[in-house]
Amino acid sequence: MNAENISIRERLGTGGGSGNVNGAMKGTAQISSSRPGGIDNRAYQELKHHIHQTLLDRVDLESMQRLSQVQIREELRMLVERLLEEEVVVINETERKNLTRDIQNEMLGFGPLETLLADPTVSDILVNTYKQVYVERRGKLELTDVTFSNDAHLMKIIDKIVSRVGRRIDESSPMVDARLPDGSRVNAIIPPLAIDGPIMSIRRFAAQPLRLADLVEFKSLTAEMAEILRGLGKAKVNILISGGTGSGKTTMLNVISGFISEAERIVTVEDAAELQLQQPHIVRLETRPPNIEGKGEVTQRALVRNALRMRPDRIILGEVRGGEALDMLQAMNTGHEGSMATIHANTSRDALTRLENMVSMAVATLPTKAMRQQISSAISVVVQVARLTDGKRKIVSVQEITGMEGEVITMQEIFTFKQTGLGENGAVLGYFCATGVRPRFLERLQAFGISVSDKLFDPTRQYH
Repeated sequence: MNAENISIRERLGTGGGSGNVNGAMKGTAQISSSRPGGIDNRAYQELKHHIHQTLLDRVDLESMQRLSQVQIREELRMLVERLLEEEVVVINETERKNLTRDIQNEMLGFGPLETLLADPTVSDILVNTYKQVYVERRGKLELTDVTFSNDAHLMKIIDKIVSRVGRRIDESSPMVDARLPDGSRVNAIIPPLAIDGPIMSIRRFAAQPLRLADLVEFKSLTAEMAEILRGLGKAKVNILISGGTGSGKTTMLNVISGFISEAERIVTVEDAAELQLQQPHIVRLETRPPNIEGKGEVTQRALVRNALRMRPDRIILGEVRGGEALDMLQAMNTGHEGSMATIHANTSRDALTRLENMVSMAVATLPTKAMRQQISSAISVVVQVARLTDGKRKIVSVQEITGMEGEVITMQEIFTFKQTGLGENGAVLGYFCATGVRPRFLERLQAFGISVSDKLFDPTRQYH
């Protein structure tokens, strides 16, 4: 045992003003002794709170910071055990282990959220005030038994998350977007905007990014569609990925961008950094909200403009939300081929309409026909993704933009998913198929040495 470990434990003596805390914990012990099957949630939360406060008051935190995570966890385990022995708290072995784990998570992680964050099957964590936490597993929402002690406890966890990425949340700025160390997206909103108490939503991302082969295995698309998307990524085709909330747009963007050559310089622009690109030459840019005085904001549009001066081969925009749409289209039209972006829309046609509206935010005087010409010449393919009623995510349409007819942007669908009904337990039934249209971008793929068989576009072949 080194000197640092000894100094930490020595601070946890039996004296030093612990009388009030001891009394509180003895009260909790009396509650537990009346419940032979274990203590109730309220008593457990009180016990955890008091032990946590005791450790904060009596442990040398500076010394602990010089230890490794493994050493700190072991020290905390031994200190919690010692406190429980001193107070003769009556809890069973399972509760003792859970208490030790929860104290470790409070001091080193994100408290009650740690058990959910460690679960690889959880894709979303939805905290609806301190008393209610939902998760999404396999596309379905489930209520958990995870709770926080009170609003202050939840606020403490929110503050810990947002402060790590240089953001803040308070009454003057009651909404915030942030991210966890693993790249998961976090949104929090607090009173007075959230009436019932602090609310937090966490969009999880897999520790190991999904590959195209994984999506084929999950039947999110067919092997034939995957072959085309792989070719589009390699051949520097400008792609717009469209879909609703939680449909898998960012995942699809990650997958397609995985085929970009390692010799290319990629600049990503995002509101909250969440892309997980694997290439070695990546520059990641992230927006900045205004400070407490309302100054210092850096928007996506400013970052896209700056990215153009950074000698990028490709610009990848996490999500198009406003006037940056115009700068993105101009970048695609001026030598930054193979750029990609995502957009919220229910159909491919809606995606172009939304894009047109965003361009008008930047230049209100630009004629409609000129806007549509910019869009049709910049974007070649729109990939529509959707989350179906059974929670599964699929590519439901791949469409090619072919140009203009008068003032209308013309599109042709290459692949589609046709839903035929619902099976047992609400599972969606349907099949993928080609429409029979031979896309124009095949010439570009051939120019990049990518050969594609005409059999891929046979409309008589169905893939269930």
